[in-house]
Amino acid sequence: METKNLKWVLLAAMALIWGSSFILIKKGLIGLDPYQLGSLRMIFAAVFLLVIGFKKIPQIPRDKWKFMFLTAFLGIFLPAYLFALAETKIGSSITGVLNSLTPLNSLIFGILIFGLNFKRIQIIGVSIGFLGSLMLVFTGNTQTTSNFGYVFLVFIATLCYALNVNIVKKYLSDLNALTIATGNSAAMILPAFVILCCTGFFEVMHLPQVQHSVLFILVLGVFGTGIANLLFFRLIQMSSTVFATSVTYLIPIVAFFWGLLDNEMLSLLQFAGACVIIFGVWLSGKK
Repeated sequence: METKNLKWVLLAAMALIWGSSFILIKKGLIGLDPYQLGSLRMIFAAVFLLVIGFKKIPQIPRDKWKFMFLTAFLGIFLPAYLFALAETKIGSSITGVLNSLTPLNSLIFGILIFGLNFKRIQIIGVSIGFLGSLMLVFTGNTQTTSNFGYVFLVFIATLCYALNVNIVKKYLSDLNALTIATGNSAAMILPAFVILCCTGFFEVMHLPQVQHSVLFILVLGVFGTGIANLLFFRLIQMSSTVFATSVTYLIPIVAFFWGLLDNEMLSLLQFAGACVIIFGVWLSGKK
């Protein structure tokens, strides 16, 4: 498949996976606290990636490991806890639209810190996509929130994602996606396990409610972190950081689709917002 077509396939696959992550987090929080959820998510993802990619670890140059630890912390470790904490107080749809700040932050960091070049049309695409996200979320029966501290947690996570994507693009583009994902897993699995042990998880893991939630996080870890990061790293390498992070504009569409299955109908303005999002993503991906 040609690169120009493959990047759209990867974008759609990532949107489907990550757009389903919020409902999995919500289900996981029924029986787990945010720290247990975040730790288990990373451990399941790390085990999956280490099983399929452990042969890639010796191929990582010694001077690249500092970037591996940095991208693991910014792109996976810290956001896993921040999003879990945020969803204890704010709705998943609000979290999804705030996540759409990632491309804008990526654009700003790329220009100011990493010296990356962007076209004017990409900036226009980012702006249109974010506007569409606002339309999609705030024109329906969406729960608003006054928990600004938890909203700020999501904003910090988008800053982490923005820094991460620029670091990967500038310093790790010479490594393939599986190598980067496996290196990240090796860097984060031990700290995640230590935090899990400190939460008292192993004292309550026999409870049916906890076991039920763990199953949701198993799916979240393998698909929402493991497989999705493989696709994401590949997309970063074959396109711009703005296009790669524009997946966050499609996430609310998938999240609202889950709501539709639960008998929640999209309003006419929300449908218009979804169309605006897709148009913004298309603009951000143009040369």
